[in-house]
Amino acid sequence: MKALAIDLGGTHATCGLVENQTILAHETIDTDRAKSLGAVLPQIVDVFNRLGSTKGLSLTECSAVAVGFAGLVDSRAGRVLSTNGKYEDAKEIDLAAWSKQTLGLPLRMENDARMALLGESYAGAARGFTEVVMMTLGTGIGGVAMIDGKLLRGKHFQAGCLGGHIPILFNGRKCTCGAIGCAEAEAAGWSLPLVVKDWPGISQSALSKYPHVGFKELFEEAGRGDSVAVGVRDRCLNIWAADAVGLVHAYDPEIIVMGGGVMQSANLIIPYIESYLRQYSWTPWGNVQVRLAELGNNAALLGAVPLLSEC
Repeated sequence: MKALAIDLGGTHATCGLVENQTILAHETIDTDRAKSLGAVLPQIVDVFNRLGSTKGLSLTECSAVAVGFAGLVDSRAGRVLSTNGKYEDAKEIDLAAWSKQTLGLPLRMENDARMALLGESYAGAARGFTEVVMMTLGTGIGGVAMIDGKLLRGKHFQAGCLGGHIPILFNGRKCTCGAIGCAEAEAAGWSLPLVVKDWPGISQSALSKYPHVGFKELFEEAGRGDSVAVGVRDRCLNIWAADAVGLVHAYDPEIIVMGGGVMQSANLIIPYIESYLRQYSWTPWGNVQVRLAELGNNAALLGAVPLLSEC
């Protein structure tokens, strides 16, 4: 099956021509400053036309368009339900109609983290498993689940896709979702600078020299022995691990697949979470495996074919 795939994240839109388990071509649009989805859609059409021309492929040779969107999605109706502050106009746009009018193809939508899990299950680290949780650690924290080989969605399309919004601290920080102490509010890319800013002794730390502290800087300075960086890093590891325990207890997976930009430090993160799970998760049947995602930023694109193939 050939398909057009769109991974529409908070700061980017990656468009790809996909055939089964192969990405034929792809291109990423920077949408960080985009104020509306409506302003991005013409750019997406231009990218697909350009990719099709490059590959000598008519877009009508594709079966459909599959969209992974960074928000809550009604996958049956193909509409955005909630955006959590990004692309607020998306709830008013009929993307299925847009796709028919501009690309001549039907469209299916799904939450972007669910799409990434479909990709890893179809062509990546979760192949051969039916009970899977995927955690993505980056600007936000994603946590999605698959049981008996099928994505969890639920009546309101919130089931199994809000793993980053499991409360970790009842007296913690206010999250973008409105809750208190979510894992994402305590140890995600957007919340990390806030945590660092309030850390005791930050003015004497090597982290203070950075105008913006990301996980790359945090792990590098912790590796050099900076005490503040070590403290913040270890706090993040514990929050991610506690979140993983919550996901294991909720969804009973055989395997947790971990992706996202923070996994550049997978050599530290995966063993830590595996050890934490062995110590603190209630799994009398055995130990949950923890694996690094294999598909990187391409996972959601490769989730297009299994999404379109769903009954």
